[in-house]
Amino acid sequence: MRVLVIGGGVMGCATALSLAGRGAEVIVLERSVPGAEASSAAAGILGAQVEAHGPGPASDTLIAARDGYPRWAEELRESTGIDVGYRRCGVLKVAMHELEGHELAELVAWQGHAGLRAELLSDREARVVEPALSDGVRCAAYFADDAQVDPRQLLRALIAAVGKQTSVIIRSGASVRSLIQEQERCVGVRTEDGELRADAVVLAAGSWSSLVPGVPASVEVRPVRGQIVQLDERPPTVKTIVFGAGGYVVPRGDGRVLCGSTMERVGFRREVTASGVAHVLGSAIALCPGLGEAQVDSMWSSFRPESTTGAPMVGASTLAGLVLATGHHRNGILLAHHTAERVAIAVLGK
Repeated sequence: MRVLVIGGGVMGCATALSLAGRGAEVIVLERSVPGAEASSAAAGILGAQVEAHGPGPASDTLIAARDGYPRWAEELRESTGIDVGYRRCGVLKVAMHELEGHELAELVAWQGHAGLRAELLSDREARVVEPALSDGVRCAAYFADDAQVDPRQLLRALIAAVGKQTSVIIRSGASVRSLIQEQERCVGVRTEDGELRADAVVLAAGSWSSLVPGVPASVEVRPVRGQIVQLDERPPTVKTIVFGAGGYVVPRGDGRVLCGSTMERVGFRREVTASGVAHVLGSAIALCPGLGEAQVDSMWSSFRPESTTGAPMVGASTLAGLVLATGHHRNGILLAHHTAERVAIAVLGK
């Protein structure tokens, strides 16, 4: 079976790898270079529990995706020799005000009833877990099983793993001009270099998914800009991912600390702005005041692909032959392998 994958980020490469592992021939079409967009700009938080808002299938999917990561990370390391930076470092979600504390108590309660590891900690208990926390923290929810990866290392590993597959070709600089439809079915794509025919097409173009001509109107994905600042702590002091109402702090363990992130619906404007950086750094320092002495290393922005429903769009579309792997918003890295496996099953009719 021949499959075209539109998009060469983490989602597209993971999907290509899953398809190839099931015997498909795959061509990945990337308009720039693999991972040039959100994949290499993400924070890499595997925050299944901190992102879960209540019991149900959506939360179950996040948990399943997170719990499958250690095995996937090891498979990629064995295949490529690249460590993707998987660490089960835990996540603290802190409350600075009484109302936030009540919300955390409810979050911990339903997750505990669901059999998940979740603790409500006092301010003192929270500072035992993360001594760098601000004195303004009143309490915190602690999710010990939430984790992280380094998205840039993950992307390198995926590209290397895909490169080992003789049945996969990655075409960089390949802009898709339109889908080819015949008898109400997608049978390929048109590029600047001509037509490519296939048994199925996978749309994994992130924030640009809705812009591909021929994609059904029901596929509505918009960009949400996020700005991130990377600090350099020497020696490292922050050890746990910390979430607050205004942002998050992600320590890599080697002195790098990612601070994020804004949520801006400004179209495809990629700027890093003074107000955005001020918000990100202000939120990070409010969570962990010691970061005020860290060196500013770099800063960037990219776009999260948000569907109009807020939920990922995965599986068959309303156009036969077109399968979706987009709209993951804040959880693209977390859901990459889980999505890739399910998309491969959907494409191959299993």
